[in-house]
Amino acid sequence: MTRFGYTLLTEQNGPKDLVRHAISAERRGFDFEVCSDHFSPWLSSQGHAPNAWTVLGAVAHATERVDLYSYVTCPTMRYHPAVVAQQAATVQILADGRFTLGLGSGENLNEHVVGRGWPALKQRQDMLAEAIEIIRTLFGGELVDWRGDYYQVDSARLWDLPDDPIGIAVAMTGERGVGNFATLADHLIAVQPSGDLVRDWHSARQAVGMAGGGRVVGQVPVCWDPDRDAAVERAHEQFRWFAGGWHVNANLPTTAGFAAATQFVRPEDVAESIPCGPDLDAIVDAVRAYWEAGFTDVALVQIGGEAQDPFFKEAAEPLLEALRAADKQGDGDD
Repeated sequence: MTRFGYTLLTEQNGPKDLVRHAISAERRGFDFEVCSDHFSPWLSSQGHAPNAWTVLGAVAHATERVDLYSYVTCPTMRYHPAVVAQQAATVQILADGRFTLGLGSGENLNEHVVGRGWPALKQRQDMLAEAIEIIRTLFGGELVDWRGDYYQVDSARLWDLPDDPIGIAVAMTGERGVGNFATLADHLIAVQPSGDLVRDWHSARQAVGMAGGGRVVGQVPVCWDPDRDAAVERAHEQFRWFAGGWHVNANLPTTAGFAAATQFVRPEDVAESIPCGPDLDAIVDAVRAYWEAGFTDVALVQIGGEAQDPFFKEAAEPLLEALRAADKQGDGDD
């Protein structure tokens, strides 16, 4: 059975609201929660960007059941990998074993702020691979000295380690990503419902004798609202950046850049790719593509900071019921 999650989108809410929403999502029956890790929103209309690790620590303490993911943290520029290892270990202790470290090669929007430029994709992926090795080594609890191509670690040890191992999930978008990270990661994160990507992931792991395929985690933006026109307007105002695709989105440096790049995206264009309005069946159909592609976990992004409370009150429980019924029916058809 597919697990359905809720996205704590730091770009559209402040820290106190995010913790409150995390509690609501757990109470409404979501299986897990993912937290974005950004220094900046995509568009200025979103209006927020609190520190994800502070939020995750608070959420870990405030919830009891849901699994938690960073979704995703870039451990290569804005954070040194040794710092990410310490953050992840601390959150895992607070979460009593419910945390998975989600990693990716990052976006210019968030990483350029530390003044180290923005490397080409191959270098970013090489940096990520080395960062994962450092993080895993530190998770072992021993004193670590490291001299690599990109990082140096001097006499570092994690003094507070969780009893439960910390799984690592890595965001991948294509053949190169799978080739680089399938054997370094425990779980796959992907931005599109690509059955080919999922099959390549499993094949790469089986080829080296790795037991189990891990979890495959995706994310779907939705804009539920009892008024479809209001939903379309809100989705266009806050999520039209999504239309650029990941190869574009990874490289633009500022909210002004995203605003300029999407100035000709129309509300109807956004509504074609994001289910908007009160129709739960439309949301189920959007999510269905993920479980049919082999995803085990799908997180929903409810667009609009002010739209979270109505979503929890009116839509979350019937939507989860509809998703689980459709997923179960699909399993029966197989």
